[in-house]
Amino acid sequence: MKKLLFLGILFLTQSLYAQIPYGSNNGKYLTIRGAKVYYEEYGKGTPLLLLHGGFGSISNFNQVIGPLSKNYRVIAIDSPGQGRSEQIDAISYQIFADYYAELIDKMKLDSVYVVGWSDGGNSAFILAHDRPDKVKKVVACGSDSDMFDAAPAGFVENMKTRTPENISEEYKQYWLNDFLKLSPNKNTWEKTFIQLRDMWITKEVISDDHLRKIKSKFLIVYGDRDVIKLEHGLHIYRTIPGSQLTILPNTSHMVFIEKPTLISNLIVDFLGK
Repeated sequence: MKKLLFLGILFLTQSLYAQIPYGSNNGKYLTIRGAKVYYEEYGKGTPLLLLHGGFGSISNFNQVIGPLSKNYRVIAIDSPGQGRSEQIDAISYQIFADYYAELIDKMKLDSVYVVGWSDGGNSAFILAHDRPDKVKKVVACGSDSDMFDAAPAGFVENMKTRTPENISEEYKQYWLNDFLKLSPNKNTWEKTFIQLRDMWITKEVISDDHLRKIKSKFLIVYGDRDVIKLEHGLHIYRTIPGSQLTILPNTSHMVFIEKPTLISNLIVDFLGK
């Protein structure tokens, strides 16, 4: 009887998690530097910031917010100019990190864990370096410290040719269609595209010297078929003191879509130690 009751509760809990449309769902706005930044909260416990990738939003984490919120106070953020957050004049990984740092302060969070995917992980490197007083542990997935070293041959050159006029069908399906549904910046999507493109083709995200000075505990994660070169990931792993490295089998850059259960379990295991 107890076993049946347990299974019933487990099924109900999983069903409830599956039914919540994470991403732009009953969230709040926090004004930072004059711009409204959108975020959502789920669960209780140590605050866990979720930082999404470029041309993305909170919805990148749809499949992991539920499991993670069982253990942590998940705070999922739409970065400035993406999702439902307002556009700002200029963006960079440093600027994003500065906004996240101010959000931590404005929400009066004593300390936080951070999970960053792709661009979100890039900013997490900087955030951890700049705010060792707040950032205790970080999981960075598919991230890089130097795009010119990390990207496959021809990627940067190809991105330089991308404009709002020749945006690919891939970007329309992955980013633009959702952006136009959610964003308060619908009429200036071209500016957002150019801002993100230019950030992607900037060489250095964070210097090796800064990586060596990071005090936060890091778990570095890549798929074995990630667009980021695994050799570059090894370099980051060897440069951040005391970091850990995980390579996920049969996984591309889209780890949170392809392996949500695996990455959720890895995150909980790492943060819980």
